[in-house]
Amino acid sequence: MSKNKINEIVGKIFEPLQGIDGLELVDIEYVKEGANYYLRVFIDKPKGITLEDCTLVNEELSQGLDREDPIPESYILEVSSPGLERPLKKEKDYIRFTGREIKIKTFVPLEGQKVFTGILKGFKDEIVSLQNEKGEIKEIPLEKVAKANLMVVF
Repeated sequence: MSKNKINEIVGKIFEPLQGIDGLELVDIEYVKEGANYYLRVFIDKPKGITLEDCTLVNEELSQGLDREDPIPESYILEVSSPGLERPLKKEKDYIRFTGREIKIKTFVPLEGQKVFTGILKGFKDEIVSLQNEKGEIKEIPLEKVAKANLMVVF
C-alpha cells in the first residue's frame, strides 16, 4: 500500500474528530525502523494536546484501520503531539505561525543555499516570506520547500 493511500485513509478516519476543541491532523508518517513498521499520527490543537486526546484519536484510528485494513504488514500505531518544532505542512500553518522563528529546507538550492532560518513574515500566493538574521526578506516558493518546522528559541 502506498504512503499516499495510507495518508488518505487515515485522513478519512480522522475526519469526524477534526475540529473537536480545535483538534487537527498535522502529519502522518508510515516508516520501517529495524524490523518494525510504524504508523505515526501527529495531532494538535490551540491549547495543546492531552493524553486523553491521544487516547481518543488512537481508539478511533485503531477501529477504523481494523475495519479498512489498508496495511498488509503488522505495524505499531503511535498518536502524539508534533512537538515544539512542529512541521508546517499547510497554508493555514504558515498563516497561524506568522511571527515565529522557522527553519526551511528546500529541494534545490535557492541563491546558493538550501537551509533558511528566520522569522516567518507571511504566506501569500504560495510564497513563504521570512526575515533572516540580517533583516533581509527571503521569499521561497512553497513548491520548493522540502521541509519546514518551527524552531525553539531559548
